[in-house]
Amino acid sequence: MEKKSKNPLKSILTIVISLAFAGFFLWLALKGLDFKVIKASLAKANYLWVLFASVFGILAYWFRAIRWNLMLEPMGHKISNSNSLWSISFGYLMNLTIPRSGEVARATALYGVEKVPVDKSFGTIILERVVDLICMLGFLGLTLLFKYDAILSFYENSGVNINPNKILLILSVLAAGTVAFFVFKKKLANVPFLGKIVHFIDGIFEGLATIFKLKEKGKFILYTLGIWISYYFAAYLVCFALPETSNFTIADGFFIIVVGTLGMIIPASGGIGAFNLAMKFGFMALFISMGKSAELGGEMGLTYSFISLPLQITIMLVMGLISIPMLAKAREKAVSGQEIKN
Repeated sequence: MEKKSKNPLKSILTIVISLAFAGFFLWLALKGLDFKVIKASLAKANYLWVLFASVFGILAYWFRAIRWNLMLEPMGHKISNSNSLWSISFGYLMNLTIPRSGEVARATALYGVEKVPVDKSFGTIILERVVDLICMLGFLGLTLLFKYDAILSFYENSGVNINPNKILLILSVLAAGTVAFFVFKKKLANVPFLGKIVHFIDGIFEGLATIFKLKEKGKFILYTLGIWISYYFAAYLVCFALPETSNFTIADGFFIIVVGTLGMIIPASGGIGAFNLAMKFGFMALFISMGKSAELGGEMGLTYSFISLPLQITIMLVMGLISIPMLAKAREKAVSGQEIKN
């Protein structure tokens, strides 16, 4: 595989922009905040619940690693679960530096230890995102069913204005582009520069198509449920650490994971700022729906975010830093094995 030259200026600019996003959203979240209330809440928090939540956070990594193995198998690549785990961990670590860079870093890391073509593994990663979106929509459906008032309040407080026409236009363009790709694929493949791009996109589609070729569909569904149940408990159990939120119901947990996921979608470094703001608005909405003070809800939302987000980042850092020597060791083993064969 050819190594692409990196543009350090582009990387620095991306990091600066993501930090600017983080700073802006954090400023919005902390605007008018009474730090004494949050400091007091953090001081009396029961961090044993946070420890329980971290177990589920790490468990989600393991379920995702095994599921990725199932997705790569139809393309003839049987990888080890450990290499899958450390490649995923490395990808999440990269996301802390440059948002959305983790997907490529993860596919590249796997190529280094298992020689799975980047385009094909990247296709399965895109497929993962599609499956994750479906699961998130499932949680959204449960939230709409049980916490409709909170969803409506969150929408009104967030200031987000969803334009269905724009969404329809984007989907139409993507659909037309996909059809055009398959119609003109053979012709474009013969063009020197475009040929490589066509080959890469073709590999992505092959990765996406693995969903129809899975040998163990039952296990795929089971591990997918395992991932999202782990995400749910990693988010919900933190609520029990705070006296003000320890009475939150299972339905409240559905709402929290939906709002938290929306906050993490924004390309801010490690979700900093965006996640905090989302939790502030989210808990305000929950407290309003319970007939409680919106101001107290905002303060508790920020307190929750100051526990939950550092927990997520710590897991990413620990798992990611461990992945570096583990992947290096696996690469050495792969190279040694190749030399013996030759």
